[in-house]
Amino acid sequence: MPQKRIFLLLLLVLNCFANSAISQSNCSLDPKIDKTVKKALLNFRESNFEKSLIYSRVALNAATAIKDYCLIARSYNIIAANYNELTEFDKAIFFYKKGLYYANKTENDSIKCLLYNNLGNMYCFEKKKFDEGIRNYKKAVAYALKINDLKEVYFTNVNIAWAYFDIGNFNQGYLFLKYVNSTKIKYNDGSTEVIVDMLNGIYSSHKNDNNAANTYFLSAIEAGKKCQEKTDLAQVYLEYSHFLNKIRKHKEAYDALVNHYNVSEKLYDVKKLKRASQAGLSLELDEYKRQIDKVEGEKVEQSQSLRKSKIIVILFILISLILLILIITLIRNIRYKKRHNLELLKAKEIAEEASLLKTQFISTISHELRTPLYGVVGITNMLLEEHKEISRSQHLSSLKFSARYLLSLVNDILQINKIEENKIVLENLTFNISDEITVIKNSLSFLSQKNNNRISTNIDSNIPEYLIGDKLRLAQILMNLVSNALKFTKDGQVEINVRLNRIEGKLYYLDFLIKDNGIGIAVADQNKIFEKFVQVGRRDEDYQGTGLGLSIVKRLLGLFGSTITLDSDIGKGTAFSFTIAFEHDLAKTKSIIDEIEVDLTSSEIYKILVVEDNLINQLVTKKIIEKNNYSCKVVDDGFAALKALENETFDLILMDINMPLMNGFETTKRIRLQGIETPIVALTAFDKDEITDEAISSGMNDIIIKPFEPVKLFKIINFLIKEKNAV
Repeated sequence: MPQKRIFLLLLLVLNCFANSAISQSNCSLDPKIDKTVKKALLNFRESNFEKSLIYSRVALNAATAIKDYCLIARSYNIIAANYNELTEFDKAIFFYKKGLYYANKTENDSIKCLLYNNLGNMYCFEKKKFDEGIRNYKKAVAYALKINDLKEVYFTNVNIAWAYFDIGNFNQGYLFLKYVNSTKIKYNDGSTEVIVDMLNGIYSSHKNDNNAANTYFLSAIEAGKKCQEKTDLAQVYLEYSHFLNKIRKHKEAYDALVNHYNVSEKLYDVKKLKRASQAGLSLELDEYKRQIDKVEGEKVEQSQSLRKSKIIVILFILISLILLILIITLIRNIRYKKRHNLELLKAKEIAEEASLLKTQFISTISHELRTPLYGVVGITNMLLEEHKEISRSQHLSSLKFSARYLLSLVNDILQINKIEENKIVLENLTFNISDEITVIKNSLSFLSQKNNNRISTNIDSNIPEYLIGDKLRLAQILMNLVSNALKFTKDGQVEINVRLNRIEGKLYYLDFLIKDNGIGIAVADQNKIFEKFVQVGRRDEDYQGTGLGLSIVKRLLGLFGSTITLDSDIGKGTAFSFTIAFEHDLAKTKSIIDEIEVDLTSSEIYKILVVEDNLINQLVTKKIIEKNNYSCKVVDDGFAALKALENETFDLILMDINMPLMNGFETTKRIRLQGIETPIVALTAFDKDEITDEAISSGMNDIIIKPFEPVKLFKIINFLIKEKNAV
């Protein structure tokens, strides 16, 4: 019977349970079962394998009943050790793995270390699977280090050294034996002394140090005789006989072998082993019964799972049918929406085309109206300036008023169109609210005198002197509201009130109130007046107007993020109110003011080239320019302009856009291609937003819309000429 395995397994069992406090530190032991496990261990130590298996069986059944995995693992470990002693190695490995399975369900690393050690022994010494055995040893060492049990590390190194010696790898084995010898005094508890001396004897024999080998073997035999467990002694006698035979001391070798068999015979007898086998059979029957119970339990679980699966399949089928119905419905809806969307897309294209046509129509009409209006307004101004005797002529004044009214109508139509197409962006300009309202009051003085009205203003003194915002849009809102109030009020008063509502950071919220005591607006009409081209109050008198003023006001306020409120009674008057936030920032205000050109006038005589195809507009533009003591040359088209530039040099060119033969953009491009850098200003009846991009790309420097204020024209001329001369 191989004796080497006896030491390994027995020593591991003894080592584990000699330190039961450590190994069971994470287990809540049942005292009765623990006592049974200890009885099984005690009988194993005494080589009473029958009783050890019986006690192990009782402990295992009891531990299984209460699901104490620590006790289950310990019970399986002792059972496996017994089978190892009975030379049933496959069964031993089976039960060690069972024990490891339950140990892994616990946090007890000592039990895991023990079982990996035992599996290492089985694979190295019994199954001769050295690599598998070393892997298990390494896992045992890892768990021992994890719980800082250096004694277990020492013990495992003993086994590893012996395993290497067993396969003849003495150099590798000695590395582990060297560590064992260096820590022997610290960690040896007497149980390993016999085997450590024996291993030193084997290594000394390998190194042919026979005296040392003999001394180690004799020391191991003396220690073995003193130990209660004689399995190690039997193993030492066997190894000693091999050594004596090697050094040709055959008689002494024979005596050592006889001693080996005598010790082994006391440990194992046939009757004892037979009874142990019977006890093992009963234990195996219990194990089979547990497996059968497990299979039956699994069958019940499978049956329940099958019923659940059937229910799940039925539900899945129902859900699939519902999803199928939903998908079919969804597909139908998608197809319907697709057809509907195509219709909507077609309608959208038609609407966009109509909007584009409307924009083009308005642009064309405004251009065609502004061109003659430029001539009418210009000639009227010329007559009033050159012929003072007719300056008070009602016919001439009516002509000028009609022209300006027609121009205002064109501007209103363009303005409402821009707002609807989101082409207006608010600007940031610095302004004084009092000055702006004064300008509005003065500009409407003629209209107020016409109906014998008085305009009063009331501005909150808490409002800062300078604000930042779009003063032009604000002026347009106030002009529309005040002129509307003056138009529907006679012998009355129109109030312009501005009050500071609140301050949020740099934003000052101003409340505006435009109030009159005129004819008022009926309740039924109050929801209509902000619509385009709607006019009310014409039953008694013919009030002039396009019906666009209040519509523009409402849309401009929308750009400011504000709304307008109306309060009116028939015969009592009307009040419009709204709130707008303006920024107050002195540093920013200073920056804006600094960017404004203050002095743009000049005493120099500049030479201007006017490119214009309309004879009346030629006359008006030339008169305006020559009135400022500039010299002016007029040509009818772009080709004439190019020819004039070949022979003469000009300080600035005023270029009409809509000309026959070659338009203003193309003419400008050709001028720039010739390397001429003379500033070019577009003088056109087109809306500025419509032509800005094309004008800049063609090489133009600025744009002036006809009709225009002469002062604005001369400011631009002076600025551009000075800028060119400064380069």
